[in-house]
Amino acid sequence: MYPNPEFLLHLCGRRDWDNAQADGELRPVSLAEVGFVHLSAPYQVHLPANRLYSGRTDLVLLQIDPSRLAAPLRWEPGVPTDPEAMVFPHLYGPLPVDAVVEVTDYRPAADGRFLPLQPAT
Repeated sequence: MYPNPEFLLHLCGRRDWDNAQADGELRPVSLAEVGFVHLSAPYQVHLPANRLYSGRTDLVLLQIDPSRLAAPLRWEPGVPTDPEAMVFPHLYGPLPVDAVVEVTDYRPAADGRFLPLQPAT
């Protein structure tokens, strides 16, 4: 059984998001390299953030409505250092701009590491 969060997240640089808005879709390098766009559930987004973007201060979190995605979405294992049995959502196609419902800055702590997101109250 796979998680079914209300929304998914994608991390990217502010410039990448600005370019995507002009193009109507986001096509990160991973789409060409591995065939999918890396997404995360809210409780796990800090893991790829720390692995790939530690210390970066230009990141934005794209909050995505999964019901607005046309391309296949598959939950698959991350990397061996992720918690056992954790799976991540992978979008097998470009991320349409109209699937993004909110954009927020995502800044690291003073030590350059990203912290887990706190649940909304």
